Amino acid sequence: MQTSLDRRAALQLGLLATAGAGILSACGGGEPELHERQTADRIQLVASDTRRAAGDPSLLPEVVAGLHHLAGGLYGGLAATPGNLVLSPYSVLVALGMTLTGAAGTTAAEMRKVVGAERLGERWHQGVNALIRRIDGLAEKKVALASADQLFGQRGVHWERDFLDLLAKEYGAGLRLVDYAKAYASARGLINGWVEQQTHDRIADLVPEGAIDAMTRLVLVNAIYLKARWADPFEKSMTTTGDFHRADGSVVKADLMRKPGLQGNLVTGGGWRAVTIPYEGDRLAMSVILPDDRPGALERVERQVRTEGFAGFTTGGTLAGIDLTLPRWSFRRAAALKELLASLGMPTAFSDAADFSAMTTQMQLAISEVLHQGFIAVDEHGTEAAAATAVIMTETSAPAEVATFVVDRPFLFVIHDTELGAPLFAGRVTDPTEVVE
Repeated sequence: MQTSLDRRAALQLGLLATAGAGILSACGGGEPELHERQTADRIQLVASDTRRAAGDPSLLPEVVAGLHHLAGGLYGGLAATPGNLVLSPYSVLVALGMTLTGAAGTTAAEMRKVVGAERLGERWHQGVNALIRRIDGLAEKKVALASADQLFGQRGVHWERDFLDLLAKEYGAGLRLVDYAKAYASARGLINGWVEQQTHDRIADLVPEGAIDAMTRLVLVNAIYLKARWADPFEKSMTTTGDFHRADGSVVKADLMRKPGLQGNLVTGGGWRAVTIPYEGDRLAMSVILPDDRPGALERVERQVRTEGFAGFTTGGTLAGIDLTLPRWSFRRAAALKELLASLGMPTAFSDAADFSAMTTQMQLAISEVLHQGFIAVDEHGTEAAAATAVIMTETSAPAEVATFVVDRPFLFVIHDTELGAPLFAGRVTDPTEVVE
């Protein structure tokens, strides 16, 4: 059996073996603009020579607004299923963005509406590029934060040059050639191995057995990983066992961390309060949104998230000295997003009427599923979080006050950058004692 270390060694996708591989033109004639290379693991890479652009930072506010809109829709749909929830709206946005580069007609129009790209059109990709660069630039000495994009396409298919150019220019991504038609199980292993490598093994089996088959032609993947220490860590000696009141009225015993001297931002809204807890370097933070303990308060806050995303919970407020009590939690959640995304306004992409002719004219493609998996662990030291999204395409036919903030009932959370408020991870904790599977 191949070990994790063996897989990692085999999946050093950035190392290119030039011996015997050669450089071939994939578009024919003149100077080659697409290169076909063979990597150290014998997987061919088709990549455009187009250099990664800097993106357009002036488009960031509109792109982030669209990200909040998408976050609200995703959260609203997934929160309908009871229990803990973690997702990365950012990962879903980037994966859908890469897919949008190959969409046309009604398919593209619907996808633009879902991701908030209607007004910007093709310029939206420049804004996403700037967002990716901004988020990746938030990594500090003690803050590990990185995202990665990869496409796995069927060998022998002619992928359109403009599609590959745009992927290279705005997403810095190439396309790895695999053989779904004859070896889809091996292709699945390569995809999952790449995701495990990018997320430090926190996201496993993103593409489960049965999700791809011999008719699969392309899988577009984004992965994001975060490990950050609190700017002011909790003292372990102050962690005690206490009551956590679940939504159904039952009580469980949870490990409750306490920070009596937290300097954080306190935001108060209609029926809720939120505290922003900074990570080391003060460029990332977690906002914990605590609904009132009145009946229906959680549902009212979640309705606001569905409508507005998380923007209203992460801005404004006042700096305060806070006596914070927060549970430790660690869990993962996997979700198939096809039905949810279709309901949010992009049904054509999943149907026989899908138009991805900007990717290839050799065959008709449709999205068969969008798979997402998130992981989060929060303790006295800080936070570790990871997420990955796979789009599977198949051939068709100064303290002003001292406040007490005790998080002892279901709550929401969002991890975001402190300048733009872009939601990188978000979720809900209904039972912090639920174990990681």
